[in-house]
Amino acid sequence: MTEQATRPVPVRSIGTDLRRVDGVEKVTGRARYAAEQRADDDAGEALHMWLVQSTIAKGRVRRITAERARSHPGVVDVIDHTNAPRLEDTDNAELAILQDAAVGFRGQIIALVLAETPEAAREGATLVDVEYDVTPHEAELREDNATYRPDSVNPDMETDTDDGDVDAALAEAEVIVDQTYRTPYEYNNPLEPHATLAWWGEEEGRPVLSMFDSTQGVHGVVQALAPMLGLEPDQVRVQAPYVGGGFGSKGEAHAHVMAAALAARTTSGRPVKLAVTRQQMFALTGYRTATISHFRLGAKADGTLTAIEHAVQEQTSAIREFAEQTASPTRMMYAAPNRRTSHRLARLDVAVPSWMRAPGEMPGMFAHEVAMDELAVACGLDPIVLRERNEPEVDPETGRPFNRRRLLDCLHHGAERFGWESRAAEAGVTAEGEWRVGTGVAAATYPAMKMPGNAARVRALDGGRYAVAIGCVDIGTGARTALTQIAADALGVETGAVDLAIADTRLPPASVAGGSSGTSSWGTTIVAAAQRFRADHGDSPRPGLETTASPADDPTSEQYAFHSFGAVFAEARVHRWTGEVRVPRLLGVYSVGRVINPVTARSQFLGGLVMGLSAALFETSYRDPRFGHVVTQDLATYHVASHADVLDVEAEWLEESDEVFTPMGSRGVGEIGIVGTAAAVANATHHATGIRHRSIPLTPDRFLESVRA
Repeated sequence: MTEQATRPVPVRSIGTDLRRVDGVEKVTGRARYAAEQRADDDAGEALHMWLVQSTIAKGRVRRITAERARSHPGVVDVIDHTNAPRLEDTDNAELAILQDAAVGFRGQIIALVLAETPEAAREGATLVDVEYDVTPHEAELREDNATYRPDSVNPDMETDTDDGDVDAALAEAEVIVDQTYRTPYEYNNPLEPHATLAWWGEEEGRPVLSMFDSTQGVHGVVQALAPMLGLEPDQVRVQAPYVGGGFGSKGEAHAHVMAAALAARTTSGRPVKLAVTRQQMFALTGYRTATISHFRLGAKADGTLTAIEHAVQEQTSAIREFAEQTASPTRMMYAAPNRRTSHRLARLDVAVPSWMRAPGEMPGMFAHEVAMDELAVACGLDPIVLRERNEPEVDPETGRPFNRRRLLDCLHHGAERFGWESRAAEAGVTAEGEWRVGTGVAAATYPAMKMPGNAARVRALDGGRYAVAIGCVDIGTGARTALTQIAADALGVETGAVDLAIADTRLPPASVAGGSSGTSSWGTTIVAAAQRFRADHGDSPRPGLETTASPADDPTSEQYAFHSFGAVFAEARVHRWTGEVRVPRLLGVYSVGRVINPVTARSQFLGGLVMGLSAALFETSYRDPRFGHVVTQDLATYHVASHADVLDVEAEWLEESDEVFTPMGSRGVGEIGIVGTAAAVANATHHATGIRHRSIPLTPDRFLESVRA
């Protein structure tokens, strides 16, 4: 594998509205998702699997009896900790299922039922009899139990930071905001639930595991499963040709993937298919932890910040640690000479939390941007003016210059588009009939990231065509289309001359589709491979010639602070008699470098804004601390925004190109749309009613009494 420095790409297709290259397959139903796939022809028809989950939060399985299940028509086998294949490595306790009798959370997989039909498997699962020895558990996040200090926060950031003398600065501050902000448990709920098809075979005398999996990263599944199964990476093949969304929940392998692999090990090569139900996802496929953010802002009377403190409390699982980096954006967002951030966890007997769209930034910026709105009110300032006065010259966290920081441009452009100048100076004074009306603003940010370990292959075909291959996954964001455009420009051909292959571990390695890093990481890699290919073989290569390459190390990565920025504007209406909140207008303006495909990018921005609106108004999940389970575990009780809730939502971006970060001039767009959106809505409801709520969702009961006065 060679390395090639990447030069800026001549723009031909990049920036144009190329229609999705997989659009026809999707709208005609020819796109097969994981649960619709078939194994190799010689593997036979798949058995269907159903999961038996624990009904206690902590303890041990004393006895599990499967005779009734095995005798049910269509049931082939029942696998539990007494007869499951043994794993070579059990360090990842989330994946190390069926290895012993221990139960670490309610909903843990304790048995697998295999049957000829999904109906028989489901019915068989109800016939498995389980007896437990119950141990006292703890399943409630409170301020008094979130005291554990993790070694680092996701992915490998410092747990705490402390610069200057925050306490002294707060003691001398002319204006202080000292408040606590809360966000609830949230669940990803992509359109396609998680699904896996697994079967075992043999190649060159070695066992080989093959899988179709609904995942955001096929290579990551191999990295997780192979060592636990005692296999070399080339003994596991994972494919994910089509994925129906993920939002982070499919960013790493969860226990159901291991369940499919273990079950298939017992079937003499017959495939095993598992489709996780919507209800099961609430226990098995990750979620966003609830957060408690204690904010202290100290400022001069003119709004200039002198101190920022952000102390976060959240939860992890006792069986496997995940610490969300909730205070991370606070470290770089605004200028202040004295700064302190911290993260503390409650280690609970619950399912393992994981990534959900903009982990850290979404809950952290909700707290920060509502606190900033409170500071603006306390100082008698327009919220945009307050942010202008606290704009840093360099990254406050690293001291590096920002490569591009156009937050103020986003704020000013958005204010003009939104009609901000007509906003009432005081809160709670504007009404239209029985509706109180207000507007709010919040800033957004997300780090610009490129992941290491990527490679791409370029091969010349007949007729001036090229085959481009990289093992990344398109989770529905339009990566296939954007990468086709990038490859075409890098090779100097039309997009129709590029045959792109992705989503298979037999292709060159690629990082996960997450962290808004996909296009930046994979696109830079494809450009490097294309440029190396043209350097080696010229512009008229003989068919069959190929080159595999990775991008060279980026010398600018330690020179600049790379971030994207945005501004979200919201209009909120709160009904005086019912407390109902409506958001008739929502606008996001972003600085994200060059946009590769305006159609797919706009879809991502709008999706993020809608998801942020949903978080602001509806999304919350309740865990019953007595039993340790999530009560709201379906889309009837876990409410998300529907069509009637989404009114006028617009997204725009600044015209720019950032060739310092990528040769395409782009940065990521997938997650910044959700950041700051809930805060903008919350700030708008305060402006409408004069009542400040510091937690989401902003349900009608929260306003019912306050707006009647």
